[in-house]
Amino acid sequence: MKISRISIFDIFKIGVGPSSSHTLGPWRAVRSFLQDSQKIKSLADVVSVECCLFGSLAFTGKGHQTDKAIILGFLDLDPETVEIDKIEHILNDVESHKKILFAGKYNINFDIAKNIIFDFKTPTDYHPNTFDLKLVYNNGEKHTARYYSTGGGFFELHGQASAATIKPMPPHPAQNAKELLALSVNQNKSIAELVFENESFWTSPEQVTQRIEKLWDTIKDCIHRGFLSTGTLPGGLNVKYRAGEIARRQYDYPRFNSFDEFLNLLRGEQLKYSEVSGWVSAFALAVNEINASMGRIVTSPTNGAAGVIPAVLLYAYCFENKISQQNICDFFCTAGEVGTLFVKEATISAAQGGCQAEIGVSSAMAAAGLTQIMGGTAAQVLEAAEIAMEHHLGLTCDPVGGLVQVPCIERNAMGACKAITASQLALTRDPRDSLVDLDDVIESMWNTAKDMNDKYKETSRGGLALSVTCREC
Repeated sequence: MKISRISIFDIFKIGVGPSSSHTLGPWRAVRSFLQDSQKIKSLADVVSVECCLFGSLAFTGKGHQTDKAIILGFLDLDPETVEIDKIEHILNDVESHKKILFAGKYNINFDIAKNIIFDFKTPTDYHPNTFDLKLVYNNGEKHTARYYSTGGGFFELHGQASAATIKPMPPHPAQNAKELLALSVNQNKSIAELVFENESFWTSPEQVTQRIEKLWDTIKDCIHRGFLSTGTLPGGLNVKYRAGEIARRQYDYPRFNSFDEFLNLLRGEQLKYSEVSGWVSAFALAVNEINASMGRIVTSPTNGAAGVIPAVLLYAYCFENKISQQNICDFFCTAGEVGTLFVKEATISAAQGGCQAEIGVSSAMAAAGLTQIMGGTAAQVLEAAEIAMEHHLGLTCDPVGGLVQVPCIERNAMGACKAITASQLALTRDPRDSLVDLDDVIESMWNTAKDMNDKYKETSRGGLALSVTCREC
C-alpha cells in the first residue's frame, strides 16, 4: 500500500523569505549538493560554480530572490540560523568583489551575471521549478546535478527518491483523509494525538514539543518584527509596510516589554468583530511583509502562504483563550497533518497548482488546526479543511513584478479569515450531511491545477501581473 511518510516538520520549516519554492527550496538543495559533492571529490579543488534556472524559477526568480538564495547556498549558510540583518551585506560583498567563499571555506571567482543563468526558453517536463548545478574542478572535470524545487522548501534530486519516502513507517500511517479519519475513529484518538505519536516515533516526545515551541517562538518574533517595520518593502513596487501602522495606531506599538505582554493585553480586551478581524489581518500581513523582505518565517506550508497559520493560531490564542502549550501543540500537529495530505495526493507548489496550492492549502490547514483546539471531532476537523479549500479552488498565482507582495500579502489575510469561517461552519454541522469530503476537494484541486494555464502558475505572465505595473494595487 502506498504511504508517503511526511513529518509535520517537513511542512513547518524555519527559513528565509520570500518564497519556499523559489528561495528556500533552491537554497536547501544547493547545500545538499555541496554535501553530496564532497563525497565524490574535495571541494578544495573547485574553481568554478554555476547554476542554471528553468521554467518558473527563471520567469520569477529575480523577484523571488532565487539568485540570492543560490549564492547563500553556495556559501553554505543555514537558512534557519543565518543572521538576517547581515544577508544584504553578504550579497553585496559577493557582487562587488566578484568572488564567493565557496562552501564557507574556499575563495573562488564568481560573477552573478555569468554564473547564475536564467533560461527562459528551455521547456521543463518533470516540474516547472527545475535547475541545474555545476562544479568545475582544477583538472577540468565537471560535476553536475539537476534538482526540482517542489514547493514548501521540498526539493528532489533527479533520479533519486524523495526523502519523504524513506522514513520508517510510523505507528499510524495514513495516505489520505479517509484513512486518517478511520484511524481516529478506530483508535478513539484525536488527529492531534495520532500525529504526536507518529512524530514521537521518529524522534521523541520531548523533541517534538521543543520543535513546536521553536515554531511558536519564531512566529511571534516574526510578527513582532513586522509590527516594528516601517517604510516600503524592497523590490520597486513601493508597497508599504501596513501591519506596523495598525499596531501603532491601535496600541502605540511597541510600548510593551515583550510581544507576549502585548498578546496578554489584547486577550483582555473586549473587541468588536471588526476589530478582531482587523487584528487577524494584521497578524497575517506582518508575517508576509517580513517574508517579502527576506526575513525569517515559518513555511506554513509555503513562504508565500506563511501568514495564514500564525494569524489563525493567534486568533485562537488572543480571542478564544486557547493559550495552553497543549492547545498550541495540537494546533500544529493537526494543521501539519492536513498539509501532508496535500503533499501526498496533490501539490503545495504554486508553480504546479497556482495559489490554490499555497493560500488554499494553508487555509485548509489553519481551519483544521483551529477546529481541533475548539473541541471539534476528527470528522469536523477534516470538514473544516474541506470547506476552506473548496472556496480557494481555481485561485491563480500571478505575482506583480515577480515579487511575493501583490496580491500575495493580502491573500494571507483573506485565507486566514476564510479559515476561521470554515472552522465555525464545520463546528455547527454534522459532517455526515456534507456532500464533499476532504479527499474529494484535494483531488479536485489537483485536477484543476493540471487544467490551469501555465501563465497563471507563478510565472508573472498572466492576471494581475500583466494588468498592473509598478504600483501597489
